[in-house]
Amino acid sequence: MAIQIFILSKLMQGDNYPYNLKKQISELQSLDSINGLTESKLYYHFESLAKQGLIETKEVIKEDNRPDKHVFSITEKGRDALPKKIYKSLESANTIGDMVIGLANMEYVDRDKIIHILEKKLSGMHSKWDNLFKMDRHHLVKPGVEVLADFVSDYANFRIQGSIQYLERLIEHVRKEEI
Repeated sequence: MAIQIFILSKLMQGDNYPYNLKKQISELQSLDSINGLTESKLYYHFESLAKQGLIETKEVIKEDNRPDKHVFSITEKGRDALPKKIYKSLESANTIGDMVIGLANMEYVDRDKIIHILEKKLSGMHSKWDNLFKMDRHHLVKPGVEVLADFVSDYANFRIQGSIQYLERLIEHVRKEEI
């Protein structure tokens, strides 16, 4: 979904074509290092967005000895869909890293709704942390693996605490309109 958000947000800024967006992505990070994104997957997302009616071909540029260049624009339906896709991506994100594309496009969403989504995630993390400490794991652990159980518990605690701290910071940045 992140790549579709990227495409739609770029088309909100103006008409564009897949190869140009591929170059823009590649300048940020090599294409194949972004969650297995390949050139064919990028073109697939353009086709998918077009089939959904979210983008449309604005013009086809024909050049000698080159494939036709399809220039796309965002449709009204696409303009309406972009914030929904951003909300959905943030709601389904498992890490802050999964939220980056949505957060980079805050101008297309309701900031209060984003804060609500993030606060709901924070509440869920607090619940996980509370449950981790309420659990009496000693009767769940087979004798002889207590050290491993403590190690795994400490690791889970470290991850949850870190996630909570970063999510709290993120919420504060969004509130202050720094992001």
